[in-house]
Amino acid sequence: MSKKPLILVSNDDGITARGIAHLVKVMKEIGEVLVVAPNGPQSGMGHAITVGDTLRLNESSVFEGVKAYECSGTPADCVKMARHFVLKDARQPDIVVSGINHGSNTSISVLYSGTMSAAIEGAIEGTPAIGFSLCDYSHKADFSHAEEIVKRITLQVLEKGLPRGVALNVNIPPKRNEPVKGIRICRQANAKWVEEFVQRFDPNGRSYFWMTGNFVNFDKGEDNDEWAIANNYVSVVPCQFDLTAYSAIPTLNEDWSILN
Repeated sequence: MSKKPLILVSNDDGITARGIAHLVKVMKEIGEVLVVAPNGPQSGMGHAITVGDTLRLNESSVFEGVKAYECSGTPADCVKMARHFVLKDARQPDIVVSGINHGSNTSISVLYSGTMSAAIEGAIEGTPAIGFSLCDYSHKADFSHAEEIVKRITLQVLEKGLPRGVALNVNIPPKRNEPVKGIRICRQANAKWVEEFVQRFDPNGRSYFWMTGNFVNFDKGEDNDEWAIANNYVSVVPCQFDLTAYSAIPTLNEDWSILN
């Protein structure tokens, strides 16, 4: 590219999270950076947007030398605000990057992920977009080894582009004693959370619930994101916002008696 790319950065862990600091650090080496991120944690928000409440947007000085805003809304709100307010009459971003999420967004988690909702919101607008996640939930998780991976993948997307409407879901293994083996293009694993709800009672006798559960992987393949992470590879899953089950259309057309 003849000029520095404009990079829009967001996340779902909040503008002061450790992961976004690493992401901004890398993006500053690549291009001109604009940050619009939630003013607090928004994990598990999926692609929620704010429709019944006000949105607030305030400038932030959390990143030295980088124009940044904190938004009261969801990750998807942040990307919308960046494009349609902050950059309303200006150059639009060349790429949207989200993360680095503190925890995995493999398999079914992509549906619940605020990190990926920011990336997919970028893809909806026709902008190449990537969501980055580190598969380590530890409070002391080490993000440092993710920086070079983030840089390589971002530069590749800027150079080669992506199909319109596609966002990449990139998951990075936790730091281990051996280096990451490589990068694999994967499919989403057939896995899910099996939830339980624990009922408890407050001092006034009113019930409340905590959601718990276990992650169950039903997938035995070696071409999916769960396998990649378990075997110390970076997984890259191309995602799209079109959720149509095209394979079901012929079956429904053939079997449904209510159709004219």
